Amino acid sequence: MRIIYSLLIMLALPFAVVRLWWRARLQPGYLKHVGERFGRYAAVHDGAPLIWLHAVSVGETRAAEPLLRALRERYPAHRILLTHMTPTGRETGEMLFGAEVLRCYLPYDYPRAVARFLDHFRPSVGVLMETEIWPNLVHACRTRATPLYLVNARLSEKSFARYQRVGALTAETMRALSAIAAQTEDDAQRFKTLGASQVSVTGNLKFDVTLPAAHLALGAHLRESFGARRVLLAASTRDGEELLFLNNKLHEISDTLLVIVPRHPQRFDEVAALLAQHQIPYQRRSANEPLRDETRVLLGDSMGEMIAYYAACDVAFIGGSLLPFGGQNLIEACAAGKPVLIGLHTYNFAEASERAVNRGAALRVMDAPDLLRKATALLANPKVTERMGAAALAFTNEHRGATKKLMEIIRF
Repeated sequence: MRIIYSLLIMLALPFAVVRLWWRARLQPGYLKHVGERFGRYAAVHDGAPLIWLHAVSVGETRAAEPLLRALRERYPAHRILLTHMTPTGRETGEMLFGAEVLRCYLPYDYPRAVARFLDHFRPSVGVLMETEIWPNLVHACRTRATPLYLVNARLSEKSFARYQRVGALTAETMRALSAIAAQTEDDAQRFKTLGASQVSVTGNLKFDVTLPAAHLALGAHLRESFGARRVLLAASTRDGEELLFLNNKLHEISDTLLVIVPRHPQRFDEVAALLAQHQIPYQRRSANEPLRDETRVLLGDSMGEMIAYYAACDVAFIGGSLLPFGGQNLIEACAAGKPVLIGLHTYNFAEASERAVNRGAALRVMDAPDLLRKATALLANPKVTERMGAAALAFTNEHRGATKKLMEIIRF
């Protein structure tokens, strides 16, 4: 099965190049460091032993922060190699860690590229974040006796069904991992059903992330600049959700500023065009101009400021959940002590979302009109938002501790 998989991967390589070019139309960073995606690296290091940690994009990179710092503290003689698949993930790693770590792209999962990556960096151990199950990469690490862990692991029902279609290949790959540390019992059971044996439940690393003081200070500055208006944040929105906001007059809630932060930076201009088309007075955060009285929407077209937006808002709606995208991480909003609204589509963060609702930290909305109703009610009732904010802080504090558990598992 793995041979067939490798042949298919090889045949798909020309399409991978075309896809890089296509994505670079909106995000030019995809055309940088292209050689790394094929296992060709110019970067050299000082020969110190390496701990390799793979975080695909922004969310995984932020979640990896407490684990990365714990690994550095326990193994001070080792350098950290942080790999990504997206330019935004790489930029986030640079913003968070600067020159503290080495960074590059992980190559595509064809045998020669994977071999070149491992032969170039020779990591002492590998740590994959969340749902990175690459058969050739895992096999190559096993062949080289390089311990490889899948941590903060999650597997939605949708992804589980997809992996079941190639059950033999998946089972072989799962068994070759040193261990899997799952976020929830449901995740752990799905991994076991797919053939994994060394599976434990350690919780979600995102609860252990400490909100940076500089970002909180920026949030306080933003909040002051917004004036007396209340602030409704629509965070990590996905394609189609912004139109639902506008069609349902979310920007017309009395005495409220709507802040929209699209999930993907390549959509910043698209959302700006949508606001202009609807003739809605808006400003772009990137312009860094004083907020005008007539402005109804602030477009958060800046990178690395989501925590500041959470700190600056009164109520946060978490995008990707109003339409069937699976939702985004609500934990940072809760850690900022903010009441949270989420839609019905939260399968990517199912357990965290359900627990937040049960704890009183979050409310579900059925659709866009319901979002308007519940956001309006919350913004008009400071006592309720204060109570939900306190519940959100309690919710995050109750679920800390994944880093400590992971440090007991990762051994080399």
